[in-house]
Amino acid sequence: MPEMNPTMIYRLDRFGRGGHHRPFNDEGFAGVRIMESHENYNRQHQDIREENGIKYGDVVEGVNFDYLAKLTSVNAILLANLGWSPLAPQNVKIGGAVQPSTTLSWDKPKQKNSTIVGYKIYWRETTAPQWQNIRFVPKEFYQNDINIKEQITFVLENIVIDNYLFGVATVDENGHESIVSFPREVIR
Repeated sequence: MPEMNPTMIYRLDRFGRGGHHRPFNDEGFAGVRIMESHENYNRQHQDIREENGIKYGDVVEGVNFDYLAKLTSVNAILLANLGWSPLAPQNVKIGGAVQPSTTLSWDKPKQKNSTIVGYKIYWRETTAPQWQNIRFVPKEFYQNDINIKEQITFVLENIVIDNYLFGVATVDENGHESIVSFPREVIR
C-alpha cells in the first residue's frame, strides 16, 4: 500500500491530548497510535453541534470509509508480516570495550522447520532514531556440512562499540525478518 505512506512519530501521544493506545502503554503493553496526519479539527474532539453553519463533532457522516479500509489493510499487512516472520535471535551479547571492532553473538532461535537463511546486524548512531547500517550474515558463514553452530559470533571490523546502538534480526528464505533483538549481556 505505497499510497498510504505510513510514518513513525517519536512522540508518545498527540500534544496535549490522549489516544486509544495510551492506556495500553501505561500498563506496559505495546500500543500504537494510527491517525491521519491532517486531522479535521472541526470533527476531532468536539461536542456534536452546529455553529455559524459549521458542523462539529465526530459523527458517522464524517467517516471516509474508503480511507478507513485502506488503513485497516495497512494494519493487516503489518500483522501478517509479523506473523510470517521467523523468531528473533536469542541471548544476544555484545563486546568491544577498548577495541577497534564490535563483536556480537547470539543463539539461533528455537524454531521447528526453520527456513533461516541468515541474520541482519543493524547499527545506528546513538542519536539516530532509525537504523542506519545493515550487515547480512548468511547461513554459509556459520553453518557447514560438518558443524551446525547453535551460537553465532560475528565481528564488525572497525565499528567502535561506543559510537553506536546494535541489534540482530533473523531472516527467512522469503525475506521476512524477525523483530530486532538488542544485546542484553556483555561478552567479556
